[in-house]
Amino acid sequence: MEYTEVKIFVKTEDTERASSVAIMTVPYGIYIEDYSDLEEGAWEIAHIDLIDEDLLKKNREESIIHVFIEEGNNPAEAVSFITERLNAEHITHTIETDGVNSDDWQDKWKAFFKPQPIGERLFVRPVWIDDYDSGDRVVLNIEPGAAFGTGTHETTRLCLETLDSIIKDGDTVLDIGCGSGILAIASMLLGAKEGFGVDIDPLAVKTAKENGLMNNLKEPELSFVCGDLADKVTKKYDVVVANIVADIIILFSTQVRAFMKQGAKFIASGIIDSRADEVCLALQSAGLVLKERTEDNGWVCLVCE
Repeated sequence: MEYTEVKIFVKTEDTERASSVAIMTVPYGIYIEDYSDLEEGAWEIAHIDLIDEDLLKKNREESIIHVFIEEGNNPAEAVSFITERLNAEHITHTIETDGVNSDDWQDKWKAFFKPQPIGERLFVRPVWIDDYDSGDRVVLNIEPGAAFGTGTHETTRLCLETLDSIIKDGDTVLDIGCGSGILAIASMLLGAKEGFGVDIDPLAVKTAKENGLMNNLKEPELSFVCGDLADKVTKKYDVVVANIVADIIILFSTQVRAFMKQGAKFIASGIIDSRADEVCLALQSAGLVLKERTEDNGWVCLVCE
């Protein structure tokens, strides 16, 4: 199997937070180069103080996080997701994909992205595929481009399945960290009367708007804006969904009630299972009541009221 390697360069003090973002893109782990405590580590592990000269020349103030995207997944989506989430965390970084042509990414991963039913009512269809049978399901047309959100990642699928089960006709929906717009668009196709998506990445907002139009949805019913969490949100909603990393959900938990109508639901996803209890505690401390918890391949989706 072929892999695309993505290298993320961050300051050593940001390694832990950046790695929690990077690991969201792959289910099988990441590799971290961190030489900040090289001498101490060598002594603790091997009880020696002789270290290879090449290692001694390594940058002690910078870590490199290696992510390997397996064949059939979209590296552009992973890079966009990582960039967006690191920006949201205000983590200074650079990303490299040595020797990889982004055009090759598109050609390779699209062959693996097939139309698929999700939940009881949805059918997600890549726009480049015309031969499909959606039955009586509502068809969601998607061209993710370089934005996060195809429906194939466990976190997105968990959100779509949850929206499928809770969206009622006439609901209003707020999507924080909207990426490709797939969650807000799905909500509208499932019966919501209004969707509002926010993303820190201008490219994601552009992609989300284009995806909305491909599903015959446009302003004012469906809007996407560039912003930081809810800084551009001025209303309350029946459903709020955030498919973002655990630390940002914990931060947003202190704000989210201001944007929820009485009896509204908050769907929080993008949470790796080892952080789920911490997120639950933050949500409960913010006055929310946990109603549902679903998991898929190490990822957790929480529903609160």
